Amino acid sequence: MKDVYILGIESSCDETSISIVKNGCEEIATTVFTQMDTHAEFGGVVPEIASRMHTESFTLVLEDLLKKSNMNVSDVDAIAVTYAPGLLGSLLVGIEFAKTLSLVYNKPLIAVHHIAGHIFANNLVKKIEYPTLALVVSGGHTELVKMTSDYDFEVIGTTLDDAIGECFDKVARVLDLKYPGGPNIEKYAELGKNNYKLPIPMDNNELNFSYSGLKSAVINLVHNERQRGNEINKEDLASSFQTIAVDEIIRKTELAIKETGIKRLIVAGGVSANKYLRKELETLSNKLNLDLSIPPLKYCTDNATMIACAAYPQYLKQDFTNFELNGKSQEYFFQKKD
Repeated sequence: MKDVYILGIESSCDETSISIVKNGCEEIATTVFTQMDTHAEFGGVVPEIASRMHTESFTLVLEDLLKKSNMNVSDVDAIAVTYAPGLLGSLLVGIEFAKTLSLVYNKPLIAVHHIAGHIFANNLVKKIEYPTLALVVSGGHTELVKMTSDYDFEVIGTTLDDAIGECFDKVARVLDLKYPGGPNIEKYAELGKNNYKLPIPMDNNELNFSYSGLKSAVINLVHNERQRGNEINKEDLASSFQTIAVDEIIRKTELAIKETGIKRLIVAGGVSANKYLRKELETLSNKLNLDLSIPPLKYCTDNATMIACAAYPQYLKQDFTNFELNGKSQEYFFQKKD
């Protein structure tokens, strides 16, 4: 079969990225322009600034990508773009850029959900084999998903409130840690000790998650200590929080593996960049003799490589979209089966 080259575009938040991927599993080249330093001044992403910077960056990012890949847009077989979820203005900039390339070069257009990108980034490590369990951990998702084929998902466990990434960011904020919150929690935790007693969330044998109680416990602890004039040890509290939050992921994942009998586990989402989580998953893998797949760190954070990977199964099915494609700031990716 002829090799398939897909050009992927990602602009759901504050990363402007374009990539070319061969056959859904081989990265040809990727360029990422990050706005992190700009938004750090404001303590978080400012949507209007993000949209403007995407607009200014896309042509430069494309030029850099084509130079690195030694290819032209006319050489690719399709254009793929993130359409949801994310900052609506940022998504629309990427979508309009993708539509323009699709029109000018007469290439089919593929709409990709951001979370699908994180899942199929595992094909860059090794081809996903089925059935498999996917652990999705990001700012908006905490799910255990049973996969029996490409794009065939069954949610067997989900968060009932906050996602783990959201919880990391909110705890970072209450500790007055700089943006980005999650990675800074990890940095502080490496220097601290697990000295603060925090509640175990969803301490039962269900596969669902809950992080709102843990988040509230940290917020209340910090508030009460400050009211008493006591100093918070940020390193120790970050360590205590991260330990509880990650241990819950590991415990529920182990339960899911034992319940389903599936010995393959793939990990997806921005929180999979957390080193403590990766270490604990490797420990679990050794304990249960799992076939574990976690993308390299550069594919865990937002990038267009994963979008091109996720588009490949859609390309094979000729699952194309048209120029009426619009962005969606919120769209739940998984449909829970009865």
